[in-house]
Amino acid sequence: MKMKVPVVDLARQYAALRQELETAVLAAMASGRYILGPEVEAFESEFAAYVGARHAVAVGSGTEALRLSLLAAGIGRGDEVITVSFTAVPTVAAIMAAGARPVLVDIDPRTCTMDVEQARAAVGPRTAAIVPVHLYGHPADLGPLLELAGQRGLLLVEDACQAHGSTYRGRRVGALGHVGCFSFYPTKNLGGMGDGGMVVTDDDSLACKLRMLRNHGQRRRFYHVYNSLNSRFDDLQAAALRVKLRYLDAWNERRRHLAAFYRQSLAGLPLTLPEEMPWAGHNYHLFVVRVEERDSFRRRLARTGVDSDVHYPVPVHLQPAYRRLGYRRGALPQSERAAERVVTLPLFPELTEAEAEAVVESVQRALAVCPGSRSG
Repeated sequence: MKMKVPVVDLARQYAALRQELETAVLAAMASGRYILGPEVEAFESEFAAYVGARHAVAVGSGTEALRLSLLAAGIGRGDEVITVSFTAVPTVAAIMAAGARPVLVDIDPRTCTMDVEQARAAVGPRTAAIVPVHLYGHPADLGPLLELAGQRGLLLVEDACQAHGSTYRGRRVGALGHVGCFSFYPTKNLGGMGDGGMVVTDDDSLACKLRMLRNHGQRRRFYHVYNSLNSRFDDLQAAALRVKLRYLDAWNERRRHLAAFYRQSLAGLPLTLPEEMPWAGHNYHLFVVRVEERDSFRRRLARTGVDSDVHYPVPVHLQPAYRRLGYRRGALPQSERAAERVVTLPLFPELTEAEAEAVVESVQRALAVCPGSRSG
């Protein structure tokens, strides 16, 4: 009988922490404080300490974290923001929602993160910020990007929405740029029971402005300094995430263990395994390989009970919603090539050893019969 292996199973994590989660959430419910209350304040303090930043400001989503970070820094209409095309669409959507124009650059094919030289070449007179994405949990090469930002007077906003606990040269990402943005979407390494996000920064004035912008621009109740909307965080989510934060490092270590098993077991096969640079501490939010004949490969995995996914099948510059940016096919070849070949294999902390072995066996069989299979 074949073993069914999901890409992710959130119910397992809930089952393991059920008593702690329900106790925390019920206590928050009994408090009568449900939005921007004591649980949110405590979670902000604990998350800031975890990342190594002076401030953490909880907001409605990772997308809102990015948008509000740009607005708090005064970036908007007439400004350009450099980021990558091979990312989840919210990265670019947030820049446009702030009123700025995204300038899209290609990726380093080894890490699928921002190509530093392309970012350097893209800086122009209207450039106001750089937004590198720590894709799949692998950090972008922040050292030269921070140097570039410093030389040109640019804001560097880390899109760390997939990188909870990842490190760059021994320091946790998010607190290395001027601003770091995280998402607590349920499938993240630190995932909530719904949407939520966090901005971390060492800048006192930015943090102060962010706290106003997330709450209709209020400096105090009914006194509005900025024209802004609602991007508040609720205490029930904060209560659950405070429980989960205590387990994040252990969960990330389990992900790294599983990734090492995959890497060892799949070495030498006709596929490209994820690369981890010497300066990076990868949290393996996703374990993404690259193969030719992707659709055939995924069908063969599915026949043996192994689920897979694609993150992401269409780079942003080729999405119909972003045609107005003026990019055409061939403009960003590494992003396009990756999008045609990436496959996400099952990997989450509760994945069993038997399930991981089943994934390896399924991949081996699929590649043995896929015509024309080779690394991409």
